Amino acid sequence: MLLFLFTSLQSSACTPSENRVKNEIQKDTLANKKAMKLKITSGDKVVMAILYENPTTRDFIAQLPLTVDMEDFAGKEKIFYPPKKLSTAARKAVGDPKIGDINVYAPWGNIAIFYGSYSGSRDLIRIGRITEGIDAFNVTGTVKNVYFELVEQ
Repeated sequence: MLLFLFTSLQSSACTPSENRVKNEIQKDTLANKKAMKLKITSGDKVVMAILYENPTTRDFIAQLPLTVDMEDFAGKEKIFYPPKKLSTAARKAVGDPKIGDINVYAPWGNIAIFYGSYSGSRDLIRIGRITEGIDAFNVTGTVKNVYFELVEQ
């Protein structure tokens, strides 16, 4: 019985890499006890997200509200370039991006919202996570007039 319990616990445990990513997300979110919420509107679709506390996120927030067109990239993400360059001080390996992650690709300075699975890059800076409505980005081509704004909890 004890062997069964031990084996069950082992098989359901996260890998060290998964644990590291989960811990980083928790730390980023908990660093600001009052999590920042982002509302993204595209036509009649509303997407909600939380933002993580880091220098890159603060630079992004300083540019809000913001309306952009988001281009499709690789059939996995929608991207745009913010008007002003964002800090890359928060750059660290974050593992493979997950559906719903909001990241900055440091070499290009673009913001990416992942709506499909993708292999990781050491150059991604995670600034937030979509909490509802990710399907608004899972469409072919460019999404026009996407409005980003910070909202109260």
